[in-house]
Amino acid sequence: MLHKNKIPNLKVIAFDADDTLFVNEPYFQETEHKFCALMEDYLSHQGISQELFKIEIENLSLYGYGIKGYILSMIEAAINISNKTIPIEVIEKIIQYGKELLEKPIELLDGVEETLKTLHGKYKLVVATKGDLKDQHSKLHRSGLGHYFHHIEVMSDKQEIDYTKLLGRLDIQADEFLMIGNSLKSDVLPVLGIGGYAVHIPFHTTWEHEKINHKIEHAHFSSFEKITEILQNLL
Repeated sequence: MLHKNKIPNLKVIAFDADDTLFVNEPYFQETEHKFCALMEDYLSHQGISQELFKIEIENLSLYGYGIKGYILSMIEAAINISNKTIPIEVIEKIIQYGKELLEKPIELLDGVEETLKTLHGKYKLVVATKGDLKDQHSKLHRSGLGHYFHHIEVMSDKQEIDYTKLLGRLDIQADEFLMIGNSLKSDVLPVLGIGGYAVHIPFHTTWEHEKINHKIEHAHFSSFEKITEILQNLL
């Protein structure tokens, strides 16, 4: 369990953005449901979802994470599912869905602003998130949370090497760094792997690509149901 006296050198607390600070994955799921309904004349909803997920994963190395890559993957899936017979009107509809996704309102998760306000000035706070650079900066600006953060890092991926580079830019050691996020795969395991500290704040739904199937037991790891619970352990 995380306690302040167990992180005596803590200098930087990093927060994931999507589904840690504000809602994200439910919007993608909503868009996927609309995409499946749009393509249901060609394949079952389950089959459409499987094809879309396969293409998303194949395209990660080209497009990275984020809405724009997701739009391109939906278009590619539509072309494949329809055997290249998809009407242009359907492509236009997919692009519309993508734009609607980019313009979704920002819904802060419970306790986020209280937590940031309390920790601000006591530690250096940063955002460490995956996704499209412009979209993530836009969401943070619209969220009204930007002023709490010393640094915003939009990462192409969240592997150990990516966190090591982040620590270099922040000029800190791994044992001075705490990462807070909803993904065990991206926010916890790689940080523990380089000697940092990590807290998991679960969200009620997780993208399939971010799931792991084993339990984590580590001296530098803690999990809390609500983000505000970290305060009693850090102050």
